[in-house]
Amino acid sequence: MAGRSGVGGNDPYARERARQAREADKARKAAEAAAKRRAREEKLAYEAARAQDAVDRTYVLESDVEQLANHLRTAVLDGSPLTFDRLKQDFTPTVFSPPKGRSKAAPQPRWEEYEPEPPRGLFGALGFGRKGYEADVESARERFDKALRDHAREEKKRVEKLDKLRARHAEQNEQEAARVEEWNARIEERRVAYRERDVEAVEWFIDQALAASKYPHGFPKAHRVSYQADTGDLLVEIDLPLEDVVPTARAYRYVKSRDEINPVPRPDKERKELYASVLAQTALRTVHELFAADTEGAVKSIALNGHVATIDRATGREVHPCLITLQTDREEFAQLVLTQVDPRACLKRLRSLISPNPYELEPVRPLVTFDLSKFRLMDSLDVVAGLDSRPVLMDLTPTEFEHLIRQLFEAIGLDSVNTQPSKDEGVDAIAMNTDPVMRGLCIIQAKRTKNVVPFETVSALAGVVEHKRAAKGILVTTSWFGRASEAFANEHGRLELLDGANLVHLFKEHLNLDVIPGPVPPKRRPT
Repeated sequence: MAGRSGVGGNDPYARERARQAREADKARKAAEAAAKRRAREEKLAYEAARAQDAVDRTYVLESDVEQLANHLRTAVLDGSPLTFDRLKQDFTPTVFSPPKGRSKAAPQPRWEEYEPEPPRGLFGALGFGRKGYEADVESARERFDKALRDHAREEKKRVEKLDKLRARHAEQNEQEAARVEEWNARIEERRVAYRERDVEAVEWFIDQALAASKYPHGFPKAHRVSYQADTGDLLVEIDLPLEDVVPTARAYRYVKSRDEINPVPRPDKERKELYASVLAQTALRTVHELFAADTEGAVKSIALNGHVATIDRATGREVHPCLITLQTDREEFAQLVLTQVDPRACLKRLRSLISPNPYELEPVRPLVTFDLSKFRLMDSLDVVAGLDSRPVLMDLTPTEFEHLIRQLFEAIGLDSVNTQPSKDEGVDAIAMNTDPVMRGLCIIQAKRTKNVVPFETVSALAGVVEHKRAAKGILVTTSWFGRASEAFANEHGRLELLDGANLVHLFKEHLNLDVIPGPVPPKRRPT
């Protein structure tokens, strides 16, 4: 029997341990299988999510391209151009809403909350504790009266605060109503002036119409306008989008083996064709929206120049080439069915000039440029002919110096003309660069002085540049500028300061003149 009892198969404890081991091994294998299954499911879910991400990106991309390809048609079908009525504002008074916790009075104190418990039982029946109870009642009455006074005081504060807030709210409503009324009155005044073809009113409204136009993402909003009241001609210059507005990818694809979402390149031909279409649509859309906005009939014809602001890849310099230029009148443009035209073919029918290679920024010469007649002009004076071999600039009269500066800029390549000496808003000369690659109108101010040019002179020129909507302001002097003026000009971006030293080089290079400027500027202390 001893031999049989030593056999594991007959030992209940051993059998149980063996069973538990089998169960544990079975559970381990099941857990491993479940973990592998979960890992496979997670991997499949991850790959499906990544594939869906590629699909979503493609959808967004296709949606963006669809917007670009049809933004002219969309704008025409929208049919909601800006009008003077839409510029007006409505006033709806807001309802006063008391601050949280101040809308209702706090509950008034109740005597029951302060009244002491009277004596009960046998002691109460026999009158014992009466004096103590009466003292407690008196004390409770004092606390109750104080609570009533405190409540009344807090309630008064609450009501006064609420009245002040309500009065302030009513005052804000009145102020907003007055602001809206004043705004609408100004809009109505501008409408009347617009009907009378007031130049400022027409140009202001056209600015508003251009600014209100909603384009796809990536389109610039820069523009400038000029209106001729006697003819009803409107000149508009807009910035067109750069070529990167067209996505370089046609779609996105998930590569499972590398776990990457890679773009599918859009063919160059397709990109260039779409970009050319985008430019043509933008030009046509601008003209359409301006004619549609002009419900008063002040605009008879529109000349449009479409530029791009970019960097010349060959020189690294900022350039502003004109890629599209057109001129059309209202009657001619009204014959077009813009929802069905091919944009580029339509521009050709309008006798527009279109860059043969807009993708490479190949410019065209604008059909119409900004009119210099807005400035009061004077006859030119030939100063160079009467100069000595080495003239001293400070010996010239202010008028001679201004005309000499004009001749310098003409030699540089600009079409320049001087303004009348009175009421010229700080403008001594204006210049128009007719090169289509460069921006046009420049304001030139000449300062013949022996002292540093004041900062106020530089800031004033910046104001004239903004007022005249000029592309650049150039301040020329025989002396020098301070650090504050130079920093301001750099920050402004459209100001250029030319001191006496610069003039020496420019006169030598462009007019072959050896000039002597003003005094040498003092040495600057290190900053």
